[in-house]
Amino acid sequence: MARYSNKGDKATKLGFGEGVLETGKRNHAVIGIGADITASVGMNLFADAFPERFISLGIAEQNCVGVAAGLALAGKLPVFATYGVFSALRATDQIRVSICYNNLHVIIGGAHAGISVGPDGATHQALEDIAVMRVLPNMTVLSPCDATQAKLAVIAAAEQVNGPVYVRFGREPVPDFTSEDMDFLIGKGQLLRQGNDLTIIATGHLTWEVLQAARMLEERGIQARVINLHTIKPIDQEIIIRAARETGLLLTAEEHQINGGLGGAVAEVVVKHHPVPVDFIGIHDRFGESGKPEELMEKYGLKARAIAEKALKMVEGGASK
Repeated sequence: MARYSNKGDKATKLGFGEGVLETGKRNHAVIGIGADITASVGMNLFADAFPERFISLGIAEQNCVGVAAGLALAGKLPVFATYGVFSALRATDQIRVSICYNNLHVIIGGAHAGISVGPDGATHQALEDIAVMRVLPNMTVLSPCDATQAKLAVIAAAEQVNGPVYVRFGREPVPDFTSEDMDFLIGKGQLLRQGNDLTIIATGHLTWEVLQAARMLEERGIQARVINLHTIKPIDQEIIIRAARETGLLLTAEEHQINGGLGGAVAEVVVKHHPVPVDFIGIHDRFGESGKPEELMEKYGLKARAIAEKALKMVEGGASK
């Protein structure tokens, strides 16, 4: 099994922007839509290359979604991106009625995901976007683990889906450890590390932290299986059920509310198909706060050591396969 190393910290918003640019080169139907935020979400790469195909509509997220729906009905492929608290939450009604109800192929980018946004505080930390987006019919929800995968996620959203797609990404530079040679198949999880003592299922930025946690556990004689679920909807039931059956313990890790997020999605699969003990790493039903990203990650128990400690307790707790 491959050992992953950090090629260098890079913000996933840059990977998202590179993906939109590449998609725009491949498909002339791509139209970029901004809401007064362009460089902050990586859309400047597309806007600079294709100014005739980029529309800035100001701070009017609901209107942006309506315009995106109209463009999709006219045969275009709109990509609308702003902060996740605005794209996924403020414009939820428009996304539901104008895009999802009509099953339109629109790519929606949600930046500033998670608590690692830091000093911007609770109003700008998207911690509920997965829950809201994954409940909407027809919506595909992607949460890439690093900048390289964020690029692949946008390309896949354009080429593998024919309906609405929400792509979640962050602001701060994070370890960039995957390769463009790795397959990115929507609806398929990635087995990053083999193990038989328990499985840790991660999404987004926490995937790197989980890999580091697995190394810590290995030093304690525990072999943790690590799965990256970059697609939260449709979820890869097969890889979850196999992990439950073969390791008997599951721990999920996400930079999001536990309620309604990755953990809830995994639990729904496990309860129905192969019930085993499941525990959760994430935000426990509370808002975030202002602070330095690393300090917030430590405080909320999202770093590798906290993940390893919870996994260790699960294994030592005596839950059997």
